[in-house]
Amino acid sequence: MGRRDDGSFDEFMRSSSPRLLRLAWLLTGGASSAEDLVQETLERVYLAWPRIESGGTHNYARRVLVNLHTDSHRRRWREDLTSEVPECGRADRSEQVVLADQLTAALAQLPVRERQCVVLRHHVDLSEREVADTLNVSTGTVKSSTSRGLARLRTLLVPEGDRHV
Repeated sequence: MGRRDDGSFDEFMRSSSPRLLRLAWLLTGGASSAEDLVQETLERVYLAWPRIESGGTHNYARRVLVNLHTDSHRRRWREDLTSEVPECGRADRSEQVVLADQLTAALAQLPVRERQCVVLRHHVDLSEREVADTLNVSTGTVKSSTSRGLARLRTLLVPEGDRHV
């Protein structure tokens, strides 16, 4: 396979960076860590650029991003995490921003595998098979992790009186 030019990588980077950043932000829960994750992902994709088939670049980048996130979580599992998100300090926050913050905080409370499955299935809109391939797990693992993650999100986001049985 011949080497593709850097211009095609630049085009890929411009078109895929926003999607990768949204995915990274939902997985990490923070803007700076999401930016770092996307930067490292793009570095890895650039190094592999000659080997990647042109039709699979976005899927390859998404898989690299998820794998890097998984690896970084494994490296820092000993850190003390807090469930409280620091206040932003802005009084004029819109309802959408508040809801996004609540969702991000709730996602941060899920175990890594559940968070990855929920985000890939319901934000990135991948099929169960595509999520399984991306995470290198079975379809059954995706189904059970997604189910547990959604159930936990419901308990975290829906007030007790508003839940329907």
